[in-house]
Amino acid sequence: MQSNRESARRSRMRKQQHLDEMMAQVAQLRNENNQIGTSINITTQHLMNVEAENSVLRAQMAELSQRLQSLNDILSCINDNNGGGIGGGVLECETTLQSSADSCFLLNPMNLVHLSQPIMATADMFLY
Repeated sequence: MQSNRESARRSRMRKQQHLDEMMAQVAQLRNENNQIGTSINITTQHLMNVEAENSVLRAQMAELSQRLQSLNDILSCINDNNGGGIGGGVLECETTLQSSADSCFLLNPMNLVHLSQPIMATADMFLY
């Protein structure tokens, strides 16, 4: 009878020890889960910031590409004018430039004031 009681007591102790170990493991896994969730949130925020900055850079690149194309058109017209003889290319160049003036903001005198100003954009402007 004594050995049965002792065996039951040892069994209860083993079960309690196993339960304590399982509870400690649950606490550890919850802690790791919270850390992973926090890490995911931080990474997602960084991703959104990078995507917004990327959008700003793409917009700036498009604007600068358009400026470059306009300047290349002007240079091409000037080069054609210098190689075309006296007087003949000037009228063509002015006509070509005038016809593209509507689409080229650089040829509008009101826009020349803004050429020296940097392109101002922030990553926050694309979050909303």
